[in-house]
This record gives sequence, C-alpha cells and structure tokens, in this order.
Amino acid sequence: MKRLFIFAAVLLMAVGTIQAQKKFNLYAIGFYNLENLFDTIHDPGKNDYEYLPDGSNKWNAVKYEHKLANMSKVLAEMGTDMLPGIGCAAIGVSEVENANALADLVAQKPLKDKGFQFAHVEGPDKRGVDCALLYNPKLFTIRDTKLVPYVYDLAEDVEKDKQTRGFLTVSGTLADEHVTIIVCHLPSRYTSSYYRELGGKQIKALKDSLQKDDPKVKIFIMGDMNDDPFDKSMSQALGARRNAKDVEILGLYNPWWNTLKGGEGTLYYKGAWNLFDQIIITHNLLDQNQSRDFSTLKFYKHAIFRRDYLIQQEGKYKGAPLRTSAGGVWLDGYSDHLPVLVYLVKEKK
Repeated sequence: MKRLFIFAAVLLMAVGTIQAQKKFNLYAIGFYNLENLFDTIHDPGKNDYEYLPDGSNKWNAVKYEHKLANMSKVLAEMGTDMLPGIGCAAIGVSEVENANALADLVAQKPLKDKGFQFAHVEGPDKRGVDCALLYNPKLFTIRDTKLVPYVYDLAEDVEKDKQTRGFLTVSGTLADEHVTIIVCHLPSRYTSSYYRELGGKQIKALKDSLQKDDPKVKIFIMGDMNDDPFDKSMSQALGARRNAKDVEILGLYNPWWNTLKGGEGTLYYKGAWNLFDQIIITHNLLDQNQSRDFSTLKFYKHAIFRRDYLIQQEGKYKGAPLRTSAGGVWLDGYSDHLPVLVYLVKEKK
C-alpha cells in the first residue's frame, strides 16, 4: 500500500536537525465518542428502548442511516490533514450498541473504501453501549483482543448490579512494532469521582501487567474518561504526567493537559470546554533525552479533529459540537464530543 513518506525537511520543527536524506513514515491513531450509535432493534436484557422506532427518540431507519453516514464521514477524514488519502491506522470508539451497528458502520462507503475492520467484545453495560476499535488492516494487524472488566470494590455497588463498560484491550502490530491499545469509557459524572478514580487505578494495573509481559510494548490508553486530564482519576489514580520530561520509566504522558489549559477542548458544557477525550501514551513513545533517534515509533504531535460541520453554527448552542439530537429534536448532527488524534513518526529503513 502507498504510504506517506515525510522528508526530514518537513519534520524539522518536530524532530530537530536530521540528515536531509532520511525519510520517515507517519501514522495516526484516534479516538471518537460516537454519541449513541444504536441500531433500531431491541437487544434482550438491555435498556435501549429510547433508541427504538416507538421510543422517546423515535429512532427509525432513516435516522440510523443518517447517523451511520455522518459517523463514517468523520472517521474516514480523521488523520487526513497530515495523511491525505490514508487517515488513521486505528480509531477507538465509544457509545456503540453492538457488533451489528459496527458492521453497518464499516460497511459505509468512506470506511469500506479504506478497508476498515473492527474489534469488539460485547460488554455488560445496562444501556448496551460498548467500546470498540476500528482499524485499517493494511497498517495495523491484530494479535489479540480481550475485554478486561471494570470491577466494583464496594459490596453495595455489586448488589445494585451497576455493571458498566470494561476496558477493551487490543494487542497488535503497527510499523513492525508491538502496540497495545486500551479503549475506555469511564463511569459518567452522574456518579462521584470515586468511581472514575477506581477506573484509573484499574487501567494502571492493566498497563503494568502488559508491561510486565513485554517491557517494550508501546501502549495507547484512550477513551472518554468523563474527567479532565488534571482530575484525580487521570493525574493521580492513572498517574499520567502533564510534561514529557517528568514521565518516569514505564510511566505515562498525557499531552491533553496543556491543550485544555490553552483553552481547547472536546466537550462544551455551560459555556466552557472540557477535555474528556484523551489518548495517553507510554514513556517509550517519547524522545525524552532529545536523542533524535526515530528508528522506533515516537510521538510526533497530538490534535483535536475539528471541522466546521462538526460545530453548531447558530442558536443557543452556537460554537458547541453539533449533536445528533438535542431537547428531543433530531438535528441530524454528529456527536457531543470532538475526536482526538496522535501522530507517530518512524524512520524509514
């Protein structure tokens, strides 16, 4: 497959002075909360009634087909700012009902043309929403997929049967290197911070176990964290650092902390931006000592994927992400979240 080769002259700002004859491959990995991608069929045991034809959202075939088309447009365009015609190697997604909806999604022309496939394990969430990984098999190949459950540690929570999304863990190969992607959707803000902090601790334990199995594995932790980078779940429980220079061996870097402090976000609430959608990376993706050694995959830059069509252009919520529905009115929009991306660079041998 044709890949985009980036000459050193293009990368000088990011990687410093490199011999001009060197060439580089660039890769993109993303995350997008699809905001309730439900099909129109009831799943037994799931509380999906509002997304049925006779439900409160009057969710019919027309609305579902529009939702699929809108989501596939965004997903196919993610990463094309720097990788035109190629886009992302892998994209984590949340708020997808089931494998049926994912199959319908990757069958949409923009994704079908790229050959996208998906990895998914049905989870226990009562509404039926899951996480999944979309991927381009020409760029990313899968070794193993598993769903690590979110575990409550309080008996009263277990008794209330509050099961929620687990941590979809996909191990694979990108640029001839072992990469693992963990896709998360932590408990909502209708619950206390404690439950997201518990999730952060469990993600860290999962990360630690993956590194114990293979200390060289490069890990991407992504998802809708329902918290900002500086909140306890991310900064303390997970232990993701704000600055690359402070990341310890086997530790984590969260580049979105400074992005939010700069006034950018992915979720607009009461006149202010939050940045719940994050991609957090392990230390071995950083060039901490500025060695300019890009013989292995290294973090290049991160970005919020923003297009005018994703933003409400008028009315009370002007400037906020254009949702599928609001106030019971179908807007034929996209999501209440904006997508995020990280770009990776590796020297071409």
